[in-house]
Amino acid sequence: MQKRFGAVLPEWVPPPLPGPEEMAGAYVQLERLDADAHAHGLFRANAADEAIWDYLPYGPFASEPGYIRWVREMAAKDDPMFYALRDRDSGQLGGVMSYLRITPEMGSIELGHINLAPRLQKTAAATEAMVLMIDWAFEAGYRRFEWKCDALNLPSRRAAQRLGLSYEGTFRQAAVVKGRNRDTAWFAATDGDWPGLRSAYEAWLAPSNFDENGRQIERLGDLTRLVRVASDPAQQG
Repeated sequence: MQKRFGAVLPEWVPPPLPGPEEMAGAYVQLERLDADAHAHGLFRANAADEAIWDYLPYGPFASEPGYIRWVREMAAKDDPMFYALRDRDSGQLGGVMSYLRITPEMGSIELGHINLAPRLQKTAAATEAMVLMIDWAFEAGYRRFEWKCDALNLPSRRAAQRLGLSYEGTFRQAAVVKGRNRDTAWFAATDGDWPGLRSAYEAWLAPSNFDENGRQIERLGDLTRLVRVASDPAQQG
């Protein structure tokens, strides 16, 4: 007999709104975005490559005062809730990311506005920052963790799958960004995926998984592969 309704959730309790001022890992520290503490360092880091703004609805910023105004505006918001990323080895700032579409009553939260300066791209610190955001959400009781990106942004699609988020489809003509059409690719993980993802993250971030030059030995995508329920067709062929 076909089921008419979804599973009953008798013990479901909506999780809290996000709010930690800091989240620290072995490689990176996330700090609630603050214009006075972060804007100058972020602007200098971002200046190395304007292409980091290509798929974001804002930027690049022609002047530091303009960027400071943007940071001040974003830092005052609760949704999106921004964090600045600080590399723990160098102490240098290297990017921002945020929680957004925060919906505790549905147990859903999204990671987005990811903007990494060249110095932080493709580093263990960048990956760990995303892991810390995911970890906080599921440990706080969220049921669903989302990632959405421009369907043409292949690096972002690869990053979502590498983290073990499952491809859920593409919304065609979902938005107009900087005067151009945007199709939006959706990825997500659920609390049922979380135990497997947590184990994969712990194995990948272990010091023994990196050689003396800091290169990974086992790839994160290989560790999370069995958790994903759907593969992104953009990564095939």
